[in-house]
Amino acid sequence: MHISHLLALALSTLSLVNARIEASEIALNAAKGLRLISLAEGVDPVWKTEAEVFKLLRSHIKFFDVTEVYEDEQRLSMAKAKAVAVAYPPISHQSVVTPLLKTVSTSNMQNNLGVLTTFNNRYYKASTGASASVWIRDMVANYTKTYGRSDVTVSLFSHSFVQSSIIAKIPGKNSGGSTTILGAHMDSINLADPTGGRAPGADDDGTGTVNLIEAFRVLLASNFRPTDPVEFHWYAAEEVGLLGSQAIATSYKSKGVKVKAFMQLDMSGYFKPGTTEVMALQADFIDPALNTFLKALITAYSRIPWAMDKACGYACSDHASWYKAGFPSAFPYEAITGNDNPNIHSAKDTTSVAGFSWAHSLEFAKIAVAFAYELAV
Repeated sequence: MHISHLLALALSTLSLVNARIEASEIALNAAKGLRLISLAEGVDPVWKTEAEVFKLLRSHIKFFDVTEVYEDEQRLSMAKAKAVAVAYPPISHQSVVTPLLKTVSTSNMQNNLGVLTTFNNRYYKASTGASASVWIRDMVANYTKTYGRSDVTVSLFSHSFVQSSIIAKIPGKNSGGSTTILGAHMDSINLADPTGGRAPGADDDGTGTVNLIEAFRVLLASNFRPTDPVEFHWYAAEEVGLLGSQAIATSYKSKGVKVKAFMQLDMSGYFKPGTTEVMALQADFIDPALNTFLKALITAYSRIPWAMDKACGYACSDHASWYKAGFPSAFPYEAITGNDNPNIHSAKDTTSVAGFSWAHSLEFAKIAVAFAYELAV
């Protein structure tokens, strides 16, 4: 998930930002199948073929695919956006949250991940990727019926490709309050054969996906009625340049939606055998105040400690889309980089690999519940 040394070679071909790309050029090149790729801050995005995009992915070079958001970002001057300072509260709801965390079900997450991994892959252009997004939408929507929550909405967020993102909204008593958002990406990819290869994506990011489904269920089952709004997002097309999260973050920026905090769960089920079990907090492209809050949250509610990770790098997961849009974001990760899952982006990303731990992933689902409750009640 970190940028490789090959990024230096890629950046050597880029120029400093100096010329706006016209809408006509974007439409023409997109029609040819080209993608507009941003490889670093402060330099112009460049056009790449699909084969060149796959080469970047196989070289472990992270990037934003800005083809579909470039014009809106320029209009909103998002390149200069900075997160608005938020004063986060002290942890103060242990008497309610601690008992609530005992209702988080590992078996529910196992069952849900079992379904997700039956799709050949969840690639954003594949019919199975589209079907997976509909399955998540239906699963989450069923919980609103089970727990009698007609006030909670669950909808697909459509993109130019067949896979949709999913947004579940729990309204707040203060309808004008700032929204707390929890996100994960639901797509998967096999880098050896991106369009058709087997990509169960059990850890990347099946674990984050089912963590959020279960956290959502727990909150609704407890009749959670927050003061400020809470949203759960499952993003399409993270693996090919954060397409889903960029589209939604840009839309929220354009509409003037107030966001109190965004937390990404991307991989929560693995730590290298023989290493110390931690929640690794990303150190860059995050909001420092929100990271401080997250440290206190983990200390209060998790059996495992937090630790600071190495720099995650440019566009390393969906939190970067929210950071770029000027919203405070954070990203707790399954392990210190190097101790994380080496089987991702292949047919080997399953729950049967040595190092996969449901007990470990369970802690991230608990933190998701606590994050929503402590920030929104």
